Amino acid sequence: MKILHIVTLHTPDHAFGGPTRVALNLSKAQRAAGDDARIMALGDGFEGPLPPRIEGVPARLFQARHLLPAFEVSGITSGALLLAAHRMMRGADLVHVHLMRDLVTLPAALLALANGTPLVLQTHGMVDPTENRVARLTDLLGVRRVLRGADAVLHLTETERRDVNAVAAPVPLTRTVRLVNGVRPQEIKRAREPGRPPTVLFLARIQERKRPEDFVAAMPTVLAEHPDARFVLAGPDTGALPATLRLARELGVADSLDHVGPLGHEEVLAAGRRADVYVLPSIEEPLGVSVLEAMSVGTPVVITRTCGLAPDVARAGAGRVIDSRVGEDGKNALKVAAAVLELLEPEANARAGRAAWALVDADFTIDAVTATLRRTYEDVVRRSRRRVRRSAPHGT
Repeated sequence: MKILHIVTLHTPDHAFGGPTRVALNLSKAQRAAGDDARIMALGDGFEGPLPPRIEGVPARLFQARHLLPAFEVSGITSGALLLAAHRMMRGADLVHVHLMRDLVTLPAALLALANGTPLVLQTHGMVDPTENRVARLTDLLGVRRVLRGADAVLHLTETERRDVNAVAAPVPLTRTVRLVNGVRPQEIKRAREPGRPPTVLFLARIQERKRPEDFVAAMPTVLAEHPDARFVLAGPDTGALPATLRLARELGVADSLDHVGPLGHEEVLAAGRRADVYVLPSIEEPLGVSVLEAMSVGTPVVITRTCGLAPDVARAGAGRVIDSRVGEDGKNALKVAAAVLELLEPEANARAGRAAWALVDADFTIDAVTATLRRTYEDVVRRSRRRVRRSAPHGT
C-alpha cells in the first residue's frame, strides 16, 4: 500500500514534537511491514540541503516560508509543497494527514478531498472547540469540511473524539477510530546501582503548557532528602526556558540541574534508561509519546490527571498521577516533589518501573497500533473503491 503522511514541520531539534514523531514511528513500522510509507512536511533550521530521509523514512521536505510570523508554526507554508502534494496524492492509495489549523495540513487535506484520494485525519488533540476568532474562522473555511469529508478521523481519547465532533457540529462524525500512540518495544533497564545518585528527568518541549517550572520548583523538596540527586531538563526550547532556568537560580538549585537541550530519538531512550523517574507536569497532554518512551524502558512516570495516559498509568501502577492545577502557591510543585520522592524509594521504584514496562508492552507498542491502523486503511480503501465503481458510467 502506498501511504503519504503529511505533517506540518520537521526540524533538526524536533521542536514540533508529537505529530512528527508519530508520523515517523508509523512510517517506519509500515515500511518494515512492506508498505511504501513516505512523509511530506516543511523543513526549517537545517544547515545546507534539506534531508531526503528522516530516520530512514523517505521524506519530501520543503523549506518553510514564514508567511504569518505572528502565528508561529500555524503561519508557515510552502507553495511548492502544496503543488508536490497535489501530484503525489495521485499516486498514493491514501493520504494520512496529521491535521492542525495551519497552512500546510489543512490545505493538503482539502486537496485530498478535491482529488478524491482516500483521506485519513489524525488531529493529535490539536483541533478542539475554541473562542479564538482566527481559529473559528479557520474552522468555518476548511476544518469542518475536511472533518466531515474524511474517510476516517483518528482520536487518541474519548475527550478528543468529543472535541472534533464539537468542531464538526452539527454534522456528527460517524467514521471515528480510536488510535493510541505507540512506541517500539524495548528491553527493561537494570535497577539503579547502589550508591549512584538518583536522576529525575523532564523531557519534552520546554514550553509553559508543559510546566517545566513545576519540575524545577519541586527540586528543593527532593534535594532535602536526596542532596546528590541530578535533575535533567531535556527538549527544545519553545519559549519557557529562560524563566525555567531563572527560577532554578532563584531557588538555589541550578547546580543540581543539567540542561541538555534537544535530543535525538536514540538519545531520548538512553536518557530514559539513565533516569529513575520521568516527570511531565503538563496542564494538558493528549497522549504523550515521551511518556510512553520513558515507560518503554521501565522508568516510572509522574504525570497529571489531564494527560490522556493518566487512567492507564493509575490502573497499572506505572507511576503517580497528580492534579494539574496551576497557581502561585507552590502546591502543584509540592505534589510533584511528593510523587518523585515516593518513586525514588527502591521497592516502589522497581515495582512501578516493571508496571510501566508491562503497560507499554501490552497496550502501546507500535506493532499493535499499526495493526489497528492497517485495518482502518483497508476499510477506507475498500469503501473508496466501491464509491468509484458506483460513480463510473455503466459498461466502463
